[in-house]
Amino acid sequence: MLSKVYNNAEEAIRGIQNGSTLVLGGFGLCGIPENSISALQKSGVNNLTCVSNNAGVDDFGLGLLLQTKQIKKMLSSYVGENDLFEKQYLSGELEVELVPQGTLAERMRAGGAGIPAFYTPTGVGTLVAKDKETKEFDGKTYVLEKAIIGDYAFVKAWKGDKFGNLVFRKTARNFNPVCAMAGKITIAEVEELVEIGEIDPDHVHTPGVFVQRIFQGSNYEKRIEQKTVSQ
Repeated sequence: MLSKVYNNAEEAIRGIQNGSTLVLGGFGLCGIPENSISALQKSGVNNLTCVSNNAGVDDFGLGLLLQTKQIKKMLSSYVGENDLFEKQYLSGELEVELVPQGTLAERMRAGGAGIPAFYTPTGVGTLVAKDKETKEFDGKTYVLEKAIIGDYAFVKAWKGDKFGNLVFRKTARNFNPVCAMAGKITIAEVEELVEIGEIDPDHVHTPGVFVQRIFQGSNYEKRIEQKTVSQ
């Protein structure tokens, strides 16, 4: 069996070309593939299409790639925390496709499951359904949504083994499992990399069959977008 283990993010992302489509896990700044995004920024690869629930903040997460104008198009659900995103969109520098959050997750899951498209009632009668096929089932209208498959998927897990079996921790699980399914080549960064067999099979959230490259990350900031405390 060929090894899936890479020494670092720079090695793991090698081969990503200009114009690639990337699917990235995370919700806000929670569970984002920090090391992989940073390495991608340093690589200079550009003209990217990025699929992610949101676009980070101005100076962190996908906001780093917006700073260097490496992203051509974003498919996202929520982008309200990123002023740079807004400026680039309004100036015409950035293409944007807003996707309802549940639809985005299901489009990724469908891509990984080999389902080319599905019908959903979400977005019917709105701009979301513009130029899309609709169909009626049992008297209710549904819109056809196509699956998402990325050239690469970036995910962040708490623990993984050398085969690529992944365990996510609490809220950081979010979009990561469906993102892992949606990449032709999935790159997983983990806080702890263990030997095969050290993870209880019942605890695996993403089976290693979905992961082609894995490395142990480092220096995680794990920022909080908006910290609210009580006195």
